[in-house]
Amino acid sequence: MLVLSIESSAKPVSVAVYQVSESDNTGPDRSKNTGSSESDTTIEKNTQSCKLLGQYFQYTGFSHSRTLLTMTESLLKNLEIKLSDIGLIAVAKGPGSFTGVRIGVSAVKGLAWGLDIPVCGVSTLEAMVFQTLAKPGILVCPVMDARRSQVYNALFKWHEGKPVRLCEDRAISIEDLKVELRSYSAMPLMLVGDGINVCDESDLFSNFGELPEPIRYQTAYGVALAAIRHKPIPAVELEPFYLRPSQAERERKINKLKNYKRNG
Repeated sequence: MLVLSIESSAKPVSVAVYQVSESDNTGPDRSKNTGSSESDTTIEKNTQSCKLLGQYFQYTGFSHSRTLLTMTESLLKNLEIKLSDIGLIAVAKGPGSFTGVRIGVSAVKGLAWGLDIPVCGVSTLEAMVFQTLAKPGILVCPVMDARRSQVYNALFKWHEGKPVRLCEDRAISIEDLKVELRSYSAMPLMLVGDGINVCDESDLFSNFGELPEPIRYQTAYGVALAAIRHKPIPAVELEPFYLRPSQAERERKINKLKNYKRNG
């Protein structure tokens, strides 16, 4: 089965096509309806039976609404794959940029509805951990710039070839994250994500394992690796995952409160 994956939750944007070995595939058949009970099974348990066919990555600052579908069309064309050949579409559903996450999720829902195939939304942070392919015993700490001296973060450790989640996705201050990581001081630390750029050069962060730039940022490759461990769902059930209200929502609440006080 061919999996199309999309990552647009931050400044970088990428698309990838991943092939899951038919012999080991336990996920939904391409001919099954999206509402079938088949969509309740995990796609793939052994990542070694999967193959990355191609990936496009761009970090230019252009709007994802301008680049995402163009990149998808170009990648499929160069791989000589038709959109109708895709059996599943995966996407990073958040946390991340409100606009970026919304664009990615909306694009995936639209494509999947048209093709009548299932989708898989995965945590942006979890996808970032999968692409590191860290060694056992390493503490992987994905960090995304959430502004206001905060990062979107979760903690994972590698065990038996896959990451094990140690906490839920959260928005946390850099200072609070430093305090928490002291309890894991015996484990080698690996940071991944654009949040590396906002973590200062304190003693805690100065000795982390630095990843090569191609896998330091969010990628569709990581989304595909995470998706094959999760259950596909019908496109109608896919929703973005936000950890906090958007700036526009916060401003509306503030203005509403000001008007209430002014008129009260």
